[in-house]
Amino acid sequence: MPNNPCLHCGACCALFRVSFYWTKTDEANHSGVPWEMTVKINDFCVAMKGTEQHPPRCGSLIGEIGRKVFCCIYDQRSSTCREFEPSWTQYHPNPRCNQARLRWGLKPLSPDSWDDTGGLPKAA
Repeated sequence: MPNNPCLHCGACCALFRVSFYWTKTDEANHSGVPWEMTVKINDFCVAMKGTEQHPPRCGSLIGEIGRKVFCCIYDQRSSTCREFEPSWTQYHPNPRCNQARLRWGLKPLSPDSWDDTGGLPKAA
């Protein structure tokens, strides 16, 4: 069974502001991000609650960063979250993933981080 280091991390959810167009919420799209989990940034954009604060931490992140975490709205998470690629999921590092991990005292991911046998995720 593949290992998913993101389930032990959460660093990106507690470093970056997660903003996106308001029509990606359930106010405009029944499967969108729950409106109550967002805060208005301007007339066009909202952000995940908590990510607009200093220090940021998404209000949907449950658990302890670097130990065990999960997103309580994973199936409804924003496009910003869906598009964030952890290092080595596309066979190359992501400097923003590495930045977040380092900020929380975690080592950057490597290709060996992704499965119990030391290999990259299987291509779809």
